[in-house]
Amino acid sequence: MSAVIEVSAQTPPAIGRFNTQMPKLRQITIAEYDLMIKSGVFDENEQIELLNGVIIEQMPKGTKHSSANDRASRVFYRNFGDNVIIRNQNPVWLDEFSELEPDIVLAIPKEDEYENSHPTPDEILLILEIADSTLGYDRNTKGAAYARAGIRQYLLLNVQEKTLEDYREPDADGFQSKQTYRSGQSFNLAAFPETSFQVKDFLPVEKV
Repeated sequence: MSAVIEVSAQTPPAIGRFNTQMPKLRQITIAEYDLMIKSGVFDENEQIELLNGVIIEQMPKGTKHSSANDRASRVFYRNFGDNVIIRNQNPVWLDEFSELEPDIVLAIPKEDEYENSHPTPDEILLILEIADSTLGYDRNTKGAAYARAGIRQYLLLNVQEKTLEDYREPDADGFQSKQTYRSGQSFNLAAFPETSFQVKDFLPVEKV
């Protein structure tokens, strides 16, 4: 008579079934990321940023992107002067796992001018990203991160289509309000509703 072996519920699964669960990614914190840079793991000038605990290599910035960045900076300086801190491609702290470097940030003034910390969402009035070859990443991945962090207004300058996307009303599921502006239109900022901006001032001069 053959022996009957009963397998209880506590019996470990077959060896081949141990590999059904995907490994969990280990997120890097801002503190660890900054320590890597200070320790020389990454060069301070290396084009990287931290998003959701993952180190992202940034795309090189072309001439259109650089020109648009300078143009937008001048617009904000003309309108606000020293009433806000205007940061160009410098870090912000969104949460424990995200240290991004937006193209332009308008932050509330501080006595130390952010010498001892990077701006956090409560201190950020506006983020503007310039999208040339990275439109999808800036619109979706970065946009979602900015919304989760509670950034009150996110502007996305689409270099290719010459439009300006205006995102507001952030929550955990993304921005709840979006408007797209073109040359000839105007808009304001959530933090400065009384100040009007012309979209054309953010775009290259049209050739006659």
